[in-house]
Amino acid sequence: MKTVSLMLIAAFMCAACYETPKKDNSEKENNLENEKKAITATIEKETESFFARDYEAWKSNYAQTDYAFQAWSNDDGTFDSNVGWNDINKQIGKYISENPEPVSSHPKVERKNMKYKFYGDNVAYLTWDQFNSDKPEKNFHHSKEVRLMEKINGQWKIVCVSAFWDYKHLIPASRLPQIQRIANESGGKTKI
Repeated sequence: MKTVSLMLIAAFMCAACYETPKKDNSEKENNLENEKKAITATIEKETESFFARDYEAWKSNYAQTDYAFQAWSNDDGTFDSNVGWNDINKQIGKYISENPEPVSSHPKVERKNMKYKFYGDNVAYLTWDQFNSDKPEKNFHHSKEVRLMEKINGQWKIVCVSAFWDYKHLIPASRLPQIQRIANESGGKTKI
């Protein structure tokens, strides 16, 4: 009887061992999804606060470090960049103060094919396709976006912004759902 009891206890313990990884994996997946939502919320808040010309809200989304970085292409074929928070703040902060009217040049921004890569618990790399409307929302520009995010004091902050816009090929709003469908089917592997 004692042997049977020990065998039952051992079997129960082994079963419990097999259940733990499932719980751990499920918990890790839930945590990962929560981190993705928090990162996406930071990115969305940065865009919304910039167009609302809410300087303090916009600023709160950035890692205010000397290694922060922004770069984007311009419609004339050139690019702009800022290295370090002081440079970013000087240029974008000046732009917000000189253009205080909350008017968006791109009132509709859609992000598709977001890919996340986490490096430990505090750094994430993201890429996605972004569709940026014109003011009347009749045409969209496609851009490829990159962000490097860092968790600072428990909050996800933007460390690096890289945005590469296709200014030559406007997408009529009526074609946008078809283009997004193609992009989703290809998993972002095909150039849009």
